[in-house]
Amino acid sequence: MKDYLADLVRQTTSPWQARNVVREYLQARILEAFQREGAMLALAFHGGTALRFLYHISRYSEDLDFAWERKDAPYNFRGYLRAVQQMLVAEGYTITLKVNDRKVVHSAFVRFRGLLHELRLSPHLDEVLAVKVEVDTNPPAGAGLEVTLVRQHATLRLQHHDKASLLAGKLHAILQRPYLKGRDVYDLLWFLSDPTWPPPNLVMLNNALRQTGWEGPQVDESNWRNLVWQRVSSASSWERVVDDVRPFLEREADVALLTRENVARVLRVETSP
Repeated sequence: MKDYLADLVRQTTSPWQARNVVREYLQARILEAFQREGAMLALAFHGGTALRFLYHISRYSEDLDFAWERKDAPYNFRGYLRAVQQMLVAEGYTITLKVNDRKVVHSAFVRFRGLLHELRLSPHLDEVLAVKVEVDTNPPAGAGLEVTLVRQHATLRLQHHDKASLLAGKLHAILQRPYLKGRDVYDLLWFLSDPTWPPPNLVMLNNALRQTGWEGPQVDESNWRNLVWQRVSSASSWERVVDDVRPFLEREADVALLTRENVARVLRVETSP
C-alpha cells in the first residue's frame, strides 16, 4: 500500500498538492479502519472532509469530523484509534496517537512520523504529518442521516449527515467561529451555487447555535441568508480569508471565485453600492 501512495505522489504537480494527496489517502485509510471496527454504526461523518469524500468538492480538507448520532450503537473512540494504528503499523507506517477524550468533543491526532521524508516531500527526517480526528459526543439534535457507499482509495460505507444538515453545519461554523475562515466561504459558495441542494436544516442549526451561546435571533427561512451575509461582509481582511483556503484548492484559478460579490450573489442579498 505504501507503493500505491508513492505512485499517487509521483502523479502530483506541486509539493503542496502532494501533501494534500498524502493526507487524503491517510484519511481514507483511517475511515477504512473505523469502518472495520464498526464505528460507522454509531457515528455520522460531517464537515469539509465529508464533502470531499461524498460529493467531491474541489478543495482538500484536514480533519475527520464525526457526530455520535446513534446512541443505541456501541462507541469506543480509543478502540477505533487502536484499530487504525494496528492496521497501518502492519503496513510499515510509524504512527503515534495523541488522544483527548475527557471533553464532550473527543479528539485525537494520528501522527505519521518520517513519512513525508520517505516520500521525498520533506528534507527533515522526523517531520510529522498528522490527521486530526474529532467526535462530538453530544451533537445538536435534529440532524438527518444517510448512508452512502464511496470508493476513495478504499471502498467505504459511510453514515453521514444528509445534505440539509451538512449545510446547516457549515452555516453554524460561519456564524459562530471567532473569525471567518476562507474554507468556510469556499464551501458556502459551493453549496449555494448548486440549485438542487436543499435548504439548510433549520432545526439542527438553531439547536447548534443554542449549544454554543448564540445571542442573535432565531434563524428561519426569512433571515438566514442576511445573517450569514452580515457575518461574511464584516471580515476585516478579505485577503486573509482568501489565503486561508488557497493551499487546499485543487485548482489555483478557483481563488478568483472568492469575492464578496460572489458570496452576495449566491446568498441572493442586496448590498450597499
